[in-house]
Amino acid sequence: MNMEVVTDAASLDVELLQLPEFSALALKSNLNFIEKLFEEWLSLPESNRLVTSLLNEAKSGAPMNVPGSCSSPNAASNSLPSMFPAGTAPPLSPRSSSGSPRIVKQRAGLSNLGSPLKVVSEPIKEVIPQFYFQYGRPPPNELKEQCLFRIDQLFHDHLDGLQDDFKPVLRELLATHPGLEFLQSTPEFQERYAETVIYRIYYYVNRSGNGRLTLRELKRGNIIDAMQHADEEEDINKVLRYFSYEHFYVIYCKFWELDTDHDFLIDKENLIRYGNHALTYRIVDRIFSQVPRKFTSKVEGKMGYEDFVYFILSEEDKSSEPSLEYWFKCVDLDGNGVLTRNELQFFYEEQLHRMECMAQEPVLFEDILCQIIDMIGPENESYITLRDLKGGKLSGSVFNILINLNKFMAFETRDPFLIRQERENPTLTEWDRFAHREYIRLSMEEDVEDVSNGSAEVWDESLEAPF
Repeated sequence: MNMEVVTDAASLDVELLQLPEFSALALKSNLNFIEKLFEEWLSLPESNRLVTSLLNEAKSGAPMNVPGSCSSPNAASNSLPSMFPAGTAPPLSPRSSSGSPRIVKQRAGLSNLGSPLKVVSEPIKEVIPQFYFQYGRPPPNELKEQCLFRIDQLFHDHLDGLQDDFKPVLRELLATHPGLEFLQSTPEFQERYAETVIYRIYYYVNRSGNGRLTLRELKRGNIIDAMQHADEEEDINKVLRYFSYEHFYVIYCKFWELDTDHDFLIDKENLIRYGNHALTYRIVDRIFSQVPRKFTSKVEGKMGYEDFVYFILSEEDKSSEPSLEYWFKCVDLDGNGVLTRNELQFFYEEQLHRMECMAQEPVLFEDILCQIIDMIGPENESYITLRDLKGGKLSGSVFNILINLNKFMAFETRDPFLIRQERENPTLTEWDRFAHREYIRLSMEEDVEDVSNGSAEVWDESLEAPF
């Protein structure tokens, strides 16, 4: 079989074809050049002979011997020739040839824990030249689709949602992720980390707030993307959604600081000390009246760890929808779905009193009300709805004005440090910034005995390993 040479190959130096590996982005941005280069490669006499030889071998059923291809005796016999120097291979998609850090470390087969993270088998080493993909490599959607298929199977027998099914996923993560190896000698912290991750997932995704995550909520959320990120990233602290160990570290230690008797429960007097007594008594009363969320502690007048996780996520990122809903319920005293002037004034009165006690120049409520209306721009200026709040960028600051004196004063003075942080990292959430600042502070105070109410007990050697 002869192939017609359609281009004069004498003008093309063969050495020019020994190119470094291209990324998918580079291919997509240089399609015309790539197509022309591929045509030139096909027109070379050496390529002519190679392709002719491969076709003849394929017809005869003989194994193909391709330079630069997989040398394994079990390699597929229909591999295409490599465009790259021997011993190298095109980058794999969607995973690298090493696969997930956990896949490399642990298993030879599929996990028996039923984790959606483990539904994809070991990646197969590719020997197809990147020129084969005319429009660039296909998008990395296969993993997500297979995960969703596995989740559909998990939900088949209980359509009302999952609760405990996340625990096997977290057990698998803790057992195999290199960024969490240091926790294997401290099972109690493994358990707390797993619980915290699950609470964070439910906080953001279980919008009905009934503790039963539905398939619809799961698919609409970003859990699968976060799982894939955790699967591919060795540094667990770079997985800011749900899985960051540093985020867990901050949440747990803030709770431990408030829980002075360490019975894993906190009361009103404990919570009022949060953030250096930043919150008002009136808002703490509303939280403990369980208006924004029913406590899971089952102990009268006590908030458990799960309840605290919901509180701190709401308090430190008032830009998120779950947080806006949490505080809206607190301030909506009569539960009629709107915030009126009287309700706003009720909470601001305590802020005004506190400013006077601190010899701060008080800001009259009439001025504050005008400022709030300007910040929110509600459809009806006589009241504010949750929809109004969700449509504004400064809605979180409204609740700070009403319930958190420290953040109210910071907002009034427009802290230049916080403004610079936001400009430098616009993609980070308020929670991400808070957790980062607090982790640095807590780690620096590790050896200080009088940090706050026995928190030094947290900083034992079991938590020092990764840092």
